[in-house]
Amino acid sequence: MRPALRRFREDERGSATVELVLSVGVLLLMLWFMVYCGRLSDNRLRIEDAAHQAARAATLDRDLPTATTDARSAAASALGGTGVTCEDLAVDLIGTMQPGSTVTVTVHCTVDLHDLALLHVPGQKEITATFSSVVDVYRGTDDSGPGSVAV
Repeated sequence: MRPALRRFREDERGSATVELVLSVGVLLLMLWFMVYCGRLSDNRLRIEDAAHQAARAATLDRDLPTATTDARSAAASALGGTGVTCEDLAVDLIGTMQPGSTVTVTVHCTVDLHDLALLHVPGQKEITATFSSVVDVYRGTDDSGPGSVAV
């Protein structure tokens, strides 16, 4: 029995090394997937923050064209400050600029994921975030109209 047991032990030598080498590929793939998920969630949070800042910037203006321009520049500035680079940035604004009304800003950002090509994920992903903000009730509506309050 002893020679048979010895032969069995000799056949098992090096199997741990082979198992380790085979599992390294799977472990690297799992690591890359965690990086992908982390990057997407981090970008999503930053784009939601940019939508919040854009909505707040839009509510400070008195007319819709200026509010749209300021919302886009606030979103671009917020994203640029955090390191998120959008291949395509679009900012949509819905609402009126009357005191007490709600302005809704939607930010569409296409982020680049080409550096994670090992996972065979799409090279770009569009992330959309929406935020609503109320136009201040106590501000004046227009400096030129009768009865308006200058702020």
